[in-house]
Amino acid sequence: MKKKEMSFNTLYKLFIYVALITLAISIIVPVGWVFLASIKENSEFYGNPWTMPKGIYFQNFIDAFQKARMGEYFLNSVLVTALALAILLIVALPAAYVLARYRFRGSKLINVLFMGGLFINVNYIVVPIFLMFVDADKWIKNLGGEGFFLNNLFIVALVYASTALPFTIYLLSGFFVTIPRDYEEAAYVDGSGYFRTMVRIMMPMAMPSIITVILFNFLSFWNEYIISMTLLTKDAKTLPVGLMQLMQAQKAAANYGQLYAGLVIVMLPTLILYIMVQKKLTQGMSLGGLKG
Repeated sequence: MKKKEMSFNTLYKLFIYVALITLAISIIVPVGWVFLASIKENSEFYGNPWTMPKGIYFQNFIDAFQKARMGEYFLNSVLVTALALAILLIVALPAAYVLARYRFRGSKLINVLFMGGLFINVNYIVVPIFLMFVDADKWIKNLGGEGFFLNNLFIVALVYASTALPFTIYLLSGFFVTIPRDYEEAAYVDGSGYFRTMVRIMMPMAMPSIITVILFNFLSFWNEYIISMTLLTKDAKTLPVGLMQLMQAQKAAANYGQLYAGLVIVMLPTLILYIMVQKKLTQGMSLGGLKG
């Protein structure tokens, strides 16, 4: 009986290792191929696509930044993502803390509404948001002003933060619930108020969950395409929209090196951030999922 259990466990572990190695290869090979393709000259793409580059051709990145305006789009994405994360954390942290630690009239209803927001796909409400902003801009122009809601990076960041609130509050609330109340009671005895207790005691303890929220939402905001394409109709564009335009242009021009350089510019910040916070990410996910 024990031999059968041991053989079963061995086969199960072998299956897990094979599955994980296969998954890792399926992710690493395409990403590595894109990085290698970004430093190839255009003539190298007409041979075997798996050959190593003859040298490092940085002109692809220079052309992507200058000719394809990827540098401008990169700065727009940085600004929008940073603003969206700042707005999201300023709103979500106090809201999640209050909903997790206090009970008041209407708190259950607010919790239900936020949880209901988890089931609303933002892509389904982009058109109503766009039409609402169009009407608002028309009203402002009728008063003699200029349009404000469309082609405004701050408004895009505000929409990003608003649509990410349900998931963020859900994750942070799940972590705040697990913290014993003894910490708050000790802070109150020492004369600390509600706001100071939240900022000085609870938020530092919730740092793993906060880092998890920042990473997930950074990935979402950085790679978002539909909202930015809809609300930014003029020159101010984010990286995903600029990359799509670059792909359409370079397919016709057959300038593949510049295209893959643009892909690297989009991917690199997310890879660097994930490598920096991967330990905190796994810790935050495990702790944020506990209820107590």
